[in-house]
Amino acid sequence: MSAYAIGHITVKDEGLWAEYRSKVPDTLAPWGGELVFRGRRLATLAGEDPHADVVVLRFADTAALQGWFASAAYQALIPLRERAAEVVLTAYEA
Repeated sequence: MSAYAIGHITVKDEGLWAEYRSKVPDTLAPWGGELVFRGRRLATLAGEDPHADVVVLRFADTAALQGWFASAAYQALIPLRERAAEVVLTAYEA
């Protein structure tokens, strides 16, 4: 079963966010992760969502997703991510 990491994002600093985004792909490769899409909210059709941006990452399975998130390479980017944006990152199986 595939596993997905979905991030709901509010960017605080565009320059830092661009730097963070440029570094994430190298952390995905060893885990077989792929960027499915990045997007900006068009409309909220039901409920409330304070975040305007979204990212979806796909992994072959939960172990790969968890390995990526726990990896030294990704963990090293978290301080940059936290300065650049407010991010709610959740994991799903599908």
